[in-house]
Amino acid sequence: MISLTVTDVRALPGDSAFLLDDGKTSVLYDTGFGFTGYRIADKIKDVLGDRPLDYILLSHSHYDHVLGAPYVLRRYPNAKVIAGAYAEKIFQKPTARAVMRDLDRKYAATCGVKEYDDLVDELKVDIIVEDGDTVTCGDMTFKAVNLPGHTKCSVGFYLAENKLLLGSETLGVYFGNHTYLPFYLVGFQMTLDSFKKARTLDIESILLPHYGVVNHDEAAVYLDNSERVTRETAAIIQRMMRDGATDEEVLAHFTNLFYTDTVRPTYPRDAFNLNTGILIKQIRKEFCID
Repeated sequence: MISLTVTDVRALPGDSAFLLDDGKTSVLYDTGFGFTGYRIADKIKDVLGDRPLDYILLSHSHYDHVLGAPYVLRRYPNAKVIAGAYAEKIFQKPTARAVMRDLDRKYAATCGVKEYDDLVDELKVDIIVEDGDTVTCGDMTFKAVNLPGHTKCSVGFYLAENKLLLGSETLGVYFGNHTYLPFYLVGFQMTLDSFKKARTLDIESILLPHYGVVNHDEAAVYLDNSERVTRETAAIIQRMMRDGATDEEVLAHFTNLFYTDTVRPTYPRDAFNLNTGILIKQIRKEFCID
């Protein structure tokens, strides 16, 4: 087993940015928002001192996970960015970058940030991985594990020597206090298949985006509970729709159910409404409910 330290380097609770360091090689998993990118780079500096950041691994292409990368790279230009092939294609699309830019600016404004450098067009990937590929970061060798469901480009990275999975939002998002939210934005069955795939790995720890590490028995319980909530949510949506509920009524129900004091501080309301609305429409489409 590699002696590994995982440090939360998020600037805001809604960010996703965690630094893995074995004392020789450093790896940043996700990079947070664009408007917090320099602050995340400062936190990395606090941990590494004069040592370089060596690698950046990206879980998927959403703005709250990737837009900090160009800002971090301004401070650590030699760091190599590693991401899935699908995510790299998305970064090349001007329309996708425009959406990421707009979402980042809107959330920045809610946080009182109105002016900051626009580096969206500097998004890049140095090393592209496909499902099953291995990538070596110093003494750490990660296996890329495609986990679609949250997005088509969602990927986890498995460090077999430590039985550690760098997770994906396809496996749900944990907010603490026994609160799990499903995030199957592009496929419900696709998400169930990704849970099944994750269970084939020998996992003792999971690094969860937006939360941090869960270890040992807690990791197994996490997968069980998150998959249960994923299935239960889909069943409730189907039942309400077949009883004649509109998408707006289903959204109101899930707002009351899920948008609690535990969730609210780290999940902006407009993002919750957007993602839950997409999730509801996905169930209607996937189960052919008129």
